[in-house]
Amino acid sequence: METNLPNLPEQLSQVVRDAIRDELREQTRKQRRAARMYAGAGAAGLYGGAALTAFLLLVLAMTLPYWAAALIIAVLLIGAAVLLSRGARRSRGAPADAVSQPLEPGVPPGAPVIPPMVPPGAPVPPRGPLGAPHDRSR
Repeated sequence: METNLPNLPEQLSQVVRDAIRDELREQTRKQRRAARMYAGAGAAGLYGGAALTAFLLLVLAMTLPYWAAALIIAVLLIGAAVLLSRGARRSRGAPADAVSQPLEPGVPPGAPVIPPMVPPGAPVPPRGPLGAPHDRSR
């Protein structure tokens, strides 16, 4: 690579662009492989769950009518879905209602809402429309 002093900034920016492009290609290739592995694991889990459901249905159908066995399996699956969704909601942090409440200026969306600490019996300062104390200096 020849270096010309007047073209040095252009050559340097081209080298940096090429290095960044190569690094991004490598990272994308690794992420694609991981995404394919997760997709395969999800598909295998789905088929495994379907096979387990069919097995449980057949086992219950040996002692109960088919409709009762299917109803029991459906209730169990719906119960598992409810428990999983509640667990996912808890692991996300704040419930959806706390995010929709108006926040004070400068507070990022999704930040936990912390009530002000006021000792018992102390007068409560008047609040503005966003919940911030009124600025009486205006």
